[in-house]
Amino acid sequence: MTVSICIFCGSQLGADPRFRAAATRVGELAGAAGLRVIYGGGRVGLMGAAADATMAAGGQVVGLIPARLLEREVGHRAITELIVAQDMFDRKGQMIERADAFVVLPGGLGTLDELLEVLTLRQLGYHAKPIVLVNLAGYWDLLIALVDRIIEQGFAAPSARTLYRVVDTVEEVLPALGISEPPRAALRVAQGN
Repeated sequence: MTVSICIFCGSQLGADPRFRAAATRVGELAGAAGLRVIYGGGRVGLMGAAADATMAAGGQVVGLIPARLLEREVGHRAITELIVAQDMFDRKGQMIERADAFVVLPGGLGTLDELLEVLTLRQLGYHAKPIVLVNLAGYWDLLIALVDRIIEQGFAAPSARTLYRVVDTVEEVLPALGISEPPRAALRVAQGN
């Protein structure tokens, strides 16, 4: 059962105002569903929008941020828990370990790195956690085409396409994860409350 979702997204707002609206909406939906959101720990950009919306909707937010980025990304101190990781590798490892599923919104090179890491780990059998790619306004079209090209050129099996699900709107995220009822009771049980 999905209790914690890791949201990978940009530390910038991006050029399209729909990106911020989507980050806010995914946070609202996650918070209303009683999900714990795991994310990169910043209070700026899409990350901050998702975290703020989750908290405002009554959800829990755990941020993981390396000490080096604590001030640069303006570590979010108004969330449930802010954990200072040793470095980017530790941050990513903890995010992956703590999450039951991954939701990927538009973002930059860091978001791409996080996505490729969880895809590769899933491909190699290190986890079987769902990965949902939110292809808002076609943002991830070129990445999806690149995966197809990798498969066409024999560097991955066609099954690589099944490592993740692509949705076009944030409203499709929770159903893509198999969440139709708010799992608040499951969250309380997992926390021992």
